[in-house]
Formats: sequence, structure tokens, C-alpha cells
Amino acid sequence: MNRYEIMFIIAAALENEKKDAVIETVKGIIANGGEVLETEVIGLKRLAYPIQKKNEGFYVLMQFNANPELPAELDRRLRISDDVVRHIIIAVDSKKS
Repeated sequence: MNRYEIMFIIAAALENEKKDAVIETVKGIIANGGEVLETEVIGLKRLAYPIQKKNEGFYVLMQFNANPELPAELDRRLRISDDVVRHIIIAVDSKKS
């Protein structure tokens, strides 16, 4: 299993329950082929530039272990989600500690 990090931005206009549901959905996708190590809810922050005419977003950072196929599936699912404004998945080099 490889180690990855994902940061995603949820639309700020969503209710708290819906934001929690999006976070749980991402955790569920990861749990199908890996394990979530740490979840850090950063919270509401101003975006560096407007995205879809929005100036704020709700940031979440997750670290997880997964097989190499999972990030592609996670990327596909987040791309079609209307609630996730932006996301990025990176592989963490385990040799650098």
C-alpha cells in the first residue's frame, strides 16, 4: 500500500450536515481500497482566486494508505461531485520522514 494525501475544498454554501456527509463519503471511498490515517478539517477559508464565482471554501486534508488504483477512482468520483469545488491527490514519499 502506498501513502497519499488529499486536500479538497467543499462549497462554503452547504449546510454543516451536508459538509460532514461529503467528508464521510470520501472516507467511505478510501475505506473500500485502503485506510484513512488522519483527517484534518481546516475549515472555512478565503480562496486565492474565485472558483465558480465563489470566494470561500471549506478545506479538508486527509492522509491515507491505499492500493495504487484507488486515487484514480477517488479522483473520478470527486470530479463529478457538485459539492467538491477543487481537489488534489498526491503520493507521499515515505522515505522522507
